[in-house]
Amino acid sequence: MTKIKICGIVCHRGIEAVNLFLPDYIGFVFAKESRRMVTLETAKTLKGRLDGRIKAVGVFVDEEIGSIVEAANQDIIDLIQLHGRETEDYINKLKKKTKVPLIKAVQASSPEEVTRALSTSADMLLFDSQRPGSGKTFDHSLIPQGIRKPFFMAGGLNTDNVETVMGICRPFGLDVSSGVETSGQKDEEKIRKFIETVRKTDHDNERMARI
Repeated sequence: MTKIKICGIVCHRGIEAVNLFLPDYIGFVFAKESRRMVTLETAKTLKGRLDGRIKAVGVFVDEEIGSIVEAANQDIIDLIQLHGRETEDYINKLKKKTKVPLIKAVQASSPEEVTRALSTSADMLLFDSQRPGSGKTFDHSLIPQGIRKPFFMAGGLNTDNVETVMGICRPFGLDVSSGVETSGQKDEEKIRKFIETVRKTDHDNERMARI
């Protein structure tokens, strides 16, 4: 089944919504330049209210390794997502300090950029548009078939286009934020529709595969 991540959770209302519909992951954004940024203290409080079946991903941009390790060691986050210019050296140093799975986000701007990303030592990849967090889509044909490393698709996903993206890219997971918001706030109904659309598409694909 395709994994679902609802990113940019900032308040108790968002936690209540995801607890109702049970995506696989939620995202806490710690990047200072993001309008969805939360502090470590806020994330800790929200994580305490999160259904235990949902894993929390910490999203960082060129953050000091020590700060990331602190969030992981306090069990505030279950996975780490790097969304900046982190090098392989940085990733390897981080992996030595924590056993938390690591996702490296990649701006899918060209076939060469995507190909280079496949050699990362990160556990998973996330392909996003050239302006992460902008809610803009990108050319999904840039993602080659048969990628062995698990990867998420992000960038402008919503209920109207997610089925098409799933068919083209067959990702391990889907990462959505602005696509389930109204006026900049997480929308419970949009979260419900998005998750139901993904689950139905998975079910339909599985049924067709058996025919």
